[in-house]
Amino acid sequence: RNQIIIMLSKSSTTVRGQFHRAFSTATDAIPVVQNFINGKFVDSAATSFIDVTNPATNEVICRVPESTRHEMEEAAGCAQHAFGTWREVPVQQRQRVMFDLQKLVRDHTDELAQSITLEQGKTLPDAKGDVFRGLEIVEMSSALGHLMMGETQGNLSSGIDSYSYREPLGVTAGICPFNFPAMIPLWMFPVAITAGNTSVMKPSEKDPGAMMILAKLAQEAGVPDGVLNIIHGGHDAVNFICDAPEVKAISFVGGNEAGEYIYDRGTGNGKRVQANLGAKNHCTVLPDADKEAVVKALAGAAFGAAGQRCMALSTVIFVGETKEWIADIVEEGRKYKVGSGFDDDVQVGPLITPESKARCEAIIAKSIEQGADCPLDGRGVVVEGFETGNFVGPTMLTGCKVDNVAYTEEIFGPVMTCLEADSLEEAIKITNDNPYGNGCCIFTQSGSAARKFQHEIDVGQVGINVPIPVPLPFFSFTGSRSSIRGDLHFYGKEGVKFVTKAKTVTSNWTYKGNLGGAVMPTMGGK
Repeated sequence: RNQIIIMLSKSSTTVRGQFHRAFSTATDAIPVVQNFINGKFVDSAATSFIDVTNPATNEVICRVPESTRHEMEEAAGCAQHAFGTWREVPVQQRQRVMFDLQKLVRDHTDELAQSITLEQGKTLPDAKGDVFRGLEIVEMSSALGHLMMGETQGNLSSGIDSYSYREPLGVTAGICPFNFPAMIPLWMFPVAITAGNTSVMKPSEKDPGAMMILAKLAQEAGVPDGVLNIIHGGHDAVNFICDAPEVKAISFVGGNEAGEYIYDRGTGNGKRVQANLGAKNHCTVLPDADKEAVVKALAGAAFGAAGQRCMALSTVIFVGETKEWIADIVEEGRKYKVGSGFDDDVQVGPLITPESKARCEAIIAKSIEQGADCPLDGRGVVVEGFETGNFVGPTMLTGCKVDNVAYTEEIFGPVMTCLEADSLEEAIKITNDNPYGNGCCIFTQSGSAARKFQHEIDVGQVGINVPIPVPLPFFSFTGSRSSIRGDLHFYGKEGVKFVTKAKTVTSNWTYKGNLGGAVMPTMGGK
């Protein structure tokens, strides 16, 4: 792994950021990301590559190889071979590796965050949050043994006992999205390998740097050669993972089209698949809510991370007179500074690609054509010193109906779609009629209203006066309906079940004679 210096733009000045990154040893002007196979960072023999760009400038940072068929087969084969020995390592020893990894991730948070901001665009504080939320899964994995415990029932008949326990599946695979380059990989491989599996990871081709850093940290923590492997690419890499006979389970986070394809192809080949898909997260605001808290919470949850979060609060239902609070949210949104994620006072970074920016702006325009008002319009934002960046500012579309394109599409940008309702019951119906079920929330000071909401809402993750209700690792990420394919969720108890299988043993050990005595027994003695 080579040590290189990457120039990072920051406003009108330039600062140096030193990254330890896995780049090809070739002397090309644009470095090429390496594969990680059997404990080694290796150059790819690929002939086709994908540019990785800085979203704030669209300058090419490096290139990702489309790993060759031979390289992908080697990664899967090494993972299969390593499984034979790794599964025999006691779980408490595997936990200690995770314990060491969490320390390394914590110590290298700044390095990981800088890589994320450079390649993905989110602000440095948000990038550090990306790392921290993943770190929490590593911490959970440091005490995974109790989640693998089984059940026992003794003396079912004379001398007969039954007991069950959980075993690792074998080779697992992770296909990662661009929006959380550290957190999502850390949702996947730490749980899988601590449970005794091995892993083949495919980071997003848009921002692979954080995963490559994590691989080096995992190696330093003691993950043996072949237990964690990394391949790169687009459709061919995805198809390989779905088809490879060595791979027993696939974890995916991303959009519905890709996720449903991976689910169908993977399960068609007899694999387990868990796929977190799209979202349209609704917030219901009741008149008795704390107005000041609501205004700040909604702006942050809708515009933060440039709206590129699967749990972004993209839809708000204002009940009764709370629609008058829209003007306050508009003013709050105007305070958000758009710019490079490396600037300390920026709250909204760029979208990931020019295509994402164009799509976001096109949906805003079509929404207005369909009757929405736009009291806060973030289109056409130009950031001084970053004129070629993929920037869209905070945007609010009000007076929307449920057939408006801003409501029917997942925009994945800093856009808040505003609907109105006359009652809590109507707001619940609107939310439940939407096909997605990733997350929702309600703002109220009424316990009875909150209780009614949480009981009647058909969404997997519910916040009460919490705008982004992402569960901590001792729970699981429980999106529902069209926001997931598969029936076992990421991390927590369900995450462990996904990467393990139950084995039940029924034994018959009858005994006769006198097994007692006052003398200490000796094994094999006469």
